[in-house]
Amino acid sequence: MAKTRTYSCAACGATHAKWSGRCDACGAWNTIHEEAPLSQGPGRQALGAARGTALPLTDLKTHEMPPPRTACGVAEFDRVLGGGLVPASAVLVGGDPGIGKSTLLLQAAAHFAQAGLRVLYVSGEEASAQVRMRAQRLGLEQAPVQLAAATALRDILTTLEAERPDLVVIDSIQTVWADTVDSAPGSVAQVRAAAHELTSFAKRRGASVIMVGHVTKEGQIAGPRVVEHMVDTVLYFEGERGHQFRILRSVKNRFGPADEIGVFEMTGGGLAEVTNPSELFLSGRGDPAPGSVVYAGIEGTRPVLVELQALVAPTPLAQPRRAVVGWDGARLAMILAVLEARCGIPFAGLDVYLNVAGGMKISEPAADLAAAAALLSAREDSALPPETVVFGEISLSGALRPAAQTENRLKEAGKLGFTTAIVPSGGKPGGNGGLTLNRLGDLTAFVGEVFGAG
Repeated sequence: MAKTRTYSCAACGATHAKWSGRCDACGAWNTIHEEAPLSQGPGRQALGAARGTALPLTDLKTHEMPPPRTACGVAEFDRVLGGGLVPASAVLVGGDPGIGKSTLLLQAAAHFAQAGLRVLYVSGEEASAQVRMRAQRLGLEQAPVQLAAATALRDILTTLEAERPDLVVIDSIQTVWADTVDSAPGSVAQVRAAAHELTSFAKRRGASVIMVGHVTKEGQIAGPRVVEHMVDTVLYFEGERGHQFRILRSVKNRFGPADEIGVFEMTGGGLAEVTNPSELFLSGRGDPAPGSVVYAGIEGTRPVLVELQALVAPTPLAQPRRAVVGWDGARLAMILAVLEARCGIPFAGLDVYLNVAGGMKISEPAADLAAAAALLSAREDSALPPETVVFGEISLSGALRPAAQTENRLKEAGKLGFTTAIVPSGGKPGGNGGLTLNRLGDLTAFVGEVFGAG
């Protein structure tokens, strides 16, 4: 019987019956690779001849205790994990090269070891001496962490079976290769096989496994998307190299809330946790200036205040520039279109730049009104009143829609000394956090009241 070959796209995960240079699903080039089977399952005859074991069934009212957790003592790291590390869990951590993934995990491994766990750190990218040098620089050379430098999956699993650690850190999964898979290290088949075997070890032995994953130029974890489905938690370590701030963001968590963030500051002694990120993001903000607006957002369960900066200038180019950092460029284009169509404020012939200060990345729609305020402030060369925060969603009709968790946003703003908030009208009644609320129904009313135009 001929061997059945299957192919999948590393960018979108779509399956194909044969190889081709371009994926029909996402349009990416040179991303289709042959999938090697992890194991040979039983044939049709074997399934018919042998009866399986009946599965135990329960109902929805069955009560189970929540999984036990081990906190490492780094509050920001424990927050993103959902309160601590869960036994028999698999965690995937991705981030840009040089962003500090190895530093973060070495610090976390040392803290978990000091908390009583048996920790094994396996490095496939650095020699053991290099890891020791980093530990000395971070002041962690006395931490009871066992260290190994290896890339062969068979040797790693043999060591794990013999040592029986509570926590294993693999840095990184792209360097691990399995001798049973006929492809180069770092390929789709190798990454999938290595992640499958390490995850199976975690579930079988009750150990936790943290794997580091490289990211593509689009910011996604390299390798097949099935790896993200295998693991229990997927974390992204974000930040700009020019800023000292680093954001650890949870995009998937089976044991806690997703979209939770932990904020760190890169220092000479490693990563230091930031307990009040709003105060840190606004620490460099001076007197109110045109184009500067403070936005009260929600990241996971935490309210965070950040500064949005806009610059509008005449352009000599036939096609004006639209540059945005830390926000969605498509959403910026939508806001500009709504301002022109509903409020009669054109941006033709003007370059538009929008930046989220501090290297923060914002994705929620509640930042629409703050972005519009920053653009109008820069265009009219008029600063907003001091100690004012802005948030709200803008619809295509120009109406303002209330944001979720308004009370938490206002409380955070009140803690930092803000006295006024510009918010959409409507929404659930709640506290104002001690702030004076300026409730507006649509974008035209916002432009007329705040900037005296309409």
